[in-house]
Amino acid sequence: MKNILQFLCCLILMTFGNSTKAQEKPLKLAISGLSHGHSHWIFNRENKNDVQLVGIYEPNIELQQKFREQYNLTDKIFYTDLNEMLEAVKPEAVAAFGSVFHHLETVKAAAPRGIHIMVEKPLAVNTKYAREMASLARKHKVQLLTNYETSWYPTTKKTLMMKEEGDLNKISKMVFHHGHQGPKEIGVSEEFLDWLTDPKLNGGGALVDFGCYGANIATSLMKGQRPKSVTAVSRNYKPKIYSEVEDDATILVNYENSQAIIQASWHWPFNRKDMEVYAENNTIITGNDVEMEIQSKNNDIEKLKVSAKETGVITDPFTYLAKVIRGQIEVPEFGLYSLENNLLVVEILEAAKESVKSGKTVKFK
Repeated sequence: MKNILQFLCCLILMTFGNSTKAQEKPLKLAISGLSHGHSHWIFNRENKNDVQLVGIYEPNIELQQKFREQYNLTDKIFYTDLNEMLEAVKPEAVAAFGSVFHHLETVKAAAPRGIHIMVEKPLAVNTKYAREMASLARKHKVQLLTNYETSWYPTTKKTLMMKEEGDLNKISKMVFHHGHQGPKEIGVSEEFLDWLTDPKLNGGGALVDFGCYGANIATSLMKGQRPKSVTAVSRNYKPKIYSEVEDDATILVNYENSQAIIQASWHWPFNRKDMEVYAENNTIITGNDVEMEIQSKNNDIEKLKVSAKETGVITDPFTYLAKVIRGQIEVPEFGLYSLENNLLVVEILEAAKESVKSGKTVKFK
């Protein structure tokens, strides 16, 4: 009897050990495209054991060579054919770092193979493509996440937490400021600039590139409530640089009892990602990723520096992706990364583009 008990104990320990090792096994991640400036994140992240880069698809040989030299990468990891790469390296997930237009191609190749996908913001160039991508992800039961820098911000997480806890009751107005001096002005790569300023490959200019941030956060704060209408205007302050797309846009998103004012620009005098949220009981003003101010209806003002540890926000998108796929965290409904949220973001952006073109308010169905 004693021997049997010892055997059972050993078996349980071995099973637990194998289960722990399985959870600790790094996520096999591939990259689809390198032209996006954010593609450098995966190579510059701190040494972590949660993700293993197994393959890179990039059709531009010269761009491949730049990354080989910059990060001392082996030739074996590079492919010029997306389907060939996915078959050869069999990743669990793929991160799309090509043009926004390229996102659909990545989902078409990855989803039927049961490979999870994370794209850079926004989800798609238009609602037609977004819905096709969503349909494929749902059919093949894979995650389709959209990554925004502001999703990593402790101030963004703190704001959403306050909404959940009732400290932002009856939001009446949200104001978002996102952008910088312009992609050329801040020195993005030639490969990035080529498609970022192409209305087909990017879906637009500053309206899309930075308008998506405010639409994403507003959709989370409003818990997926559909707008009643969208009105937008755009400007082209620098036509000699940005001849094909707008470099500035203001989008007014009207909800039943609230509104979001989204100011997106490649014409700010400085880089900014900040917001204001006005509610019945409190007002929040964020200055950046960690600094924020809370003003009560009694005019008491509290200035805070919030941390990732305090809010529990995951500041690395690849860690977030790995935890989702491993089942360690669940993407909240209409959360910042969620498919439901980002489908609505694309709808808002498309309505804004239609409003700019027609000069009229676009009503939502």
